Order: sequence, then C-alpha cells, then structure tokens
Amino acid sequence: MIVETQFACFNELPLDCGAVLSPVQVAYETYGELNETRSNAILIAHALSGDAHAAGISPVDGKPGWWDSMIGKGKAFDTDKYFIICSNVLGGCRGTTGPGSINPATGQPYAMSFPVITIPDMVRLQKMLIDRLGIERLLAVAGGSMGGMQTLEWAATYPESVACAIPIATTARHSAQQIAFNEVGRQAIMSDPDWNDGNYYDKKPPARGLAVARMIGHITYMSDESMRQKFGRRLRGKDKFGFDFSVDFEVESYLRYRGMQFVNRFDANSYLYITKAMDYFDLSDREGSLAGAFRKGNNTRFLVISFTSDWLYPSYQSQEIVQALRSLNRDVAYCELQSNYGHDAFLVDVGEQTEVVRGFLASTYKARN
Repeated sequence: MIVETQFACFNELPLDCGAVLSPVQVAYETYGELNETRSNAILIAHALSGDAHAAGISPVDGKPGWWDSMIGKGKAFDTDKYFIICSNVLGGCRGTTGPGSINPATGQPYAMSFPVITIPDMVRLQKMLIDRLGIERLLAVAGGSMGGMQTLEWAATYPESVACAIPIATTARHSAQQIAFNEVGRQAIMSDPDWNDGNYYDKKPPARGLAVARMIGHITYMSDESMRQKFGRRLRGKDKFGFDFSVDFEVESYLRYRGMQFVNRFDANSYLYITKAMDYFDLSDREGSLAGAFRKGNNTRFLVISFTSDWLYPSYQSQEIVQALRSLNRDVAYCELQSNYGHDAFLVDVGEQTEVVRGFLASTYKARN
C-alpha cells in the first residue's frame, strides 16, 4: 500500500507559552476508509523520533511506516474496519511547522526563535486537524512513549471527543531520571560547535551532537537482556582488541550507525524542542492530582499497556495512571506484557499487544455502534 502524505494549514495556533504561531502546517497520513457515520476514526500519536508515516509504503524512500506491524489489513488497527490518522507533531521536522520552518516575519528558519511548545500544544493542533476532517468523536486515540502522553492529554482535555484511549509504555509525568536523560541529549547537541546557537540551516548541521543524543536515547530504549542477546561482548570484524579508540565491540558499531542514521532524517532543534515538551508534561499538576486531570468527562474507556523490561517508562508509571482512573471508577483495563525488548517492545514485540488492542477496539466499536 503506497501512502501519500497530506498537509493541512491553519491561520493560527495559540500556545501555552503565550505566543501564537501563524500560520501553522500539519503533515498527516490516513489509512482505511471513514464510514458513513464517521464513527470508526482512530488517531495514532507518534513518539519522539516518529512522524506521520505510521503505516504503508512511502513513495519517497520505499520504506514502511514506523508502526506498520500494528496498522493495516487484519492487524491490531485493522484498516478494513477503521479509518486511521497519524500526524507529525508540532515542532517536528517532517512536514509540520517546527524550528526548521520558515518564519514569515523574517523569511528565515525560526531556529531558536521558535516558541517553546508543550504536549497540550501538540494535541491542540491535532484537534484542529480532526475537526477539519469533520470527525466529532474519535473511536480511539493510541500511541506509545510520547505518543502515550498525547493520548492521555486527549483523554484529559477532550474526553467528549474520545471513545477510548490506549496509552502504551508511557507516563503522566517524567521522573527526574527521564528528564536527566533528555538533558544529556540536549547538551550533546548544544555542545556541538556546529549547532551555532541553532542557526545552522544554511551551514553544516550539528551532526556529531545529534548522533550522540540519539545514541544515548537508543540505549534507554533497549533492555539489558535484549542488548546481551543482540550484541554480548562480540567484537566487530576482529579477533582481538585494537588497543585504540576505534570500534572494538559490535554494540559500539551499532550505536554509531543508529546515531548517524538519525542525523540524516531528523532536525537537531526539533530534538531540543520536543524533548523539552516531554519534560514539561505533568498531568498531575493540571487539577492538583493525577485523578483530578481525568475528572472532566466519564465516558472514555482506557486500555493501559506496559512492558516488564521497559526501564525507561517502567510499569509503575502506567500503574499510577490506572490507579488514578480507578479512583474515579473509570472503565479501565491494564495489561503488563512480558517482553525482553525494553521500551522498544511497543514497536517490535507486537504479538500479544496486537491481540489485546484488537479485542479492546472491537468491544469499544460494538458498544458505540
């Protein structure tokens, strides 16, 4: 299935920081068909490094979408039954307005003059897109990691617009450790001389800093067991240590490869803005408590999923969400799935996840229709 990216433009978007972006463009893709009653639409929210290309094959590079294992005919998000939408987040670099976009006031890229954004800002833009598409109430919003944060924000802010929410491997607020990892990544970028205070768009980009940031992030996405199985202490193309600082181990080669691969498709300034938005996110601060954030509206069903080996977003953070919802007598199901893949499990270990999501969506759709 070849999928074309589409674009929607809006006159303005008010932000939490007090600024107003004008105009704003959002890139999105759709899969499946919207039914006559417009009751089968599902919004998929992507993680930090994702984009609008969630499924199908891109006509640009021929690559499948980042969640192609979950979206498609007969898959968890079955395109024979549901109309799936995925948009690139605000602040991104894959078609939606971000720091690399042209500032109409100057004719130059925004760079670091781009206003600071939040997860609610991202969701506000998504809501504008959903309204533009003529969808009054989504069957579901779903996503993992930062996508799960957006899912929770939808359920808290627009409960009347969401029949069910599926936050996966996520949290309602970052811990000090999670903020710390993001800060190290940001410092790696800003310490690169090529970053040039964010003004690098007509110059050499801060590839080394961004690559290191990605290497740090990628370590947190895996588990000790998955790294042991994938790499162990195997050497790369040699029988003994080189006794220098070239690549000795397979894991070193892998991280360097993933870092440089990321540089080719992501903007360093977007990395700064999006990770900061993740760190600012705190639903428990919204109405005095996490339960208070979900007090508005009571018709949204929840399926919360975590993974046993995810140490970046450990299960206790998902359980906090579940406890808050249950304190309000909300309709919530919780599944902790066994996996050795760490945080990446929601992307790569999709067997059980597919069955759980498929059943939950089917029951929600049946109840709604």
